[in-house]
Amino acid sequence: MKNVYVVSLFAFVFLGLLACEPQEMPAEAEASVTEVMAEEARQRLEVNEGGQLVLKSIEAHGGLEAWYNARTSSYSWEYANVDMDFRFKSHMVVDNHTRQAYHDLLELGTHSEAKPVSGQFAWDGKDAWISPDTLKQPNPRFWATTGYYFESIPFILADPGISYERVPDEELDGVMYDRVDISYGVGVGDSPGDIYMLYVNKETALVDAIRYTVTYGQSKEEAMQQESPRETLFYYKDYVTVDGLTVATYFNGHHFKDGEIIAPKNDAWATDISFSKPFDEIRLAMPEEGRVQPMN
Repeated sequence: MKNVYVVSLFAFVFLGLLACEPQEMPAEAEASVTEVMAEEARQRLEVNEGGQLVLKSIEAHGGLEAWYNARTSSYSWEYANVDMDFRFKSHMVVDNHTRQAYHDLLELGTHSEAKPVSGQFAWDGKDAWISPDTLKQPNPRFWATTGYYFESIPFILADPGISYERVPDEELDGVMYDRVDISYGVGVGDSPGDIYMLYVNKETALVDAIRYTVTYGQSKEEAMQQESPRETLFYYKDYVTVDGLTVATYFNGHHFKDGEIIAPKNDAWATDISFSKPFDEIRLAMPEEGRVQPMN
């Protein structure tokens, strides 16, 4: 997924200067930075009808100000994939501004049975690592922020480097939805060829489902050369509101082709959700028994 985030020059300099001071940032200063970031995102989103629909959904989920005011996202993320015969559970803490992340690996195993395990993995902004180095799964380069990005939709769709296209309404499970295509600029993250389509509920403006392709490890040009990229239809369910942000706690995925569900694919659950937990930068340092995960 995308390991990218750029704040405004003003916000960057302002945060950097304040970081040099021993005292905490005053509340009014934090509010000023949040307002600047929210306004910049709003301007990016308002440029066309697709972006306006994303903005409408973000506001329904809690709003730009609440999102940028949340310095971290933390939760336990459990993921199960039937095709890979794979399941894991970790507790992650992610810095919402830098997208650095660290995980405590809690369970690992087959699709039907995961067992307790002790491990760590992280993304420090440059490298992804896992510890101990004997662990072959999960791939920390892919999974350090993938669950975070799924959980953080639609908020992370306000990031720079994203294109929005409003597409015709479509029926899903007997309900008509507003839809918008999301694509990323060349060189944005490890998988710039990823494409997402949001199904936005016409009444609530919440995201009820997304369709996505994953092109991890490919260039955007390589991804675009695929005649028929595999799509996943991913339902967003069981919403809760925590710290002013409304997010899903259950995700249900299916292989999707030519407008039809083909077969079950994956499930995910988010628990112990918080957007106010402190971020411990010490946890980004790789232990001696760890290993850095290459791109492929």
